[in-house]
Amino acid sequence: MTDRERPAPEHTRPDGVDDATIEAVGKLSEALETIEQARGHLYAFHQLMGRGDLQAGDAADLLEAAGHAELAERVRTELVGRNIGEGRWSFQLVEEFDDGYWSEFRALDEDVRGKLVGGRRHLFEAEMKEQRRTHGRRGHESRPDSHE
Repeated sequence: MTDRERPAPEHTRPDGVDDATIEAVGKLSEALETIEQARGHLYAFHQLMGRGDLQAGDAADLLEAAGHAELAERVRTELVGRNIGEGRWSFQLVEEFDDGYWSEFRALDEDVRGKLVGGRRHLFEAEMKEQRRTHGRRGHESRPDSHE
């Protein structure tokens, strides 16, 4: 059996680790992946809010140029630069999320993996790959060439 037909050591279950532990650690990592997606949406929200604020400012300028000074002033004072939460713009929400919930989630996931599976990542998926791939078939190798 070539190296490409065996999972890399970092994708193999440590001795003595049972199926229930692999499943539990995998579920926590899956939860982290979901949180990572949510973080991406939070950053998209942050960028969209900034763009929308700039566009509202442009709209105020166009309203004023079109002779609607009173409405332009309302847009400038009521919308442009307005907080989206209590005392916060979206960048502050991003920072709070990153410094708190997201950082703590990542640290706990790393701690759980460190204590239970030697810090190895994606063991559940690596084992699923070994079950689902067609062993010995091109395009179904366990891992890429090592080029060592």
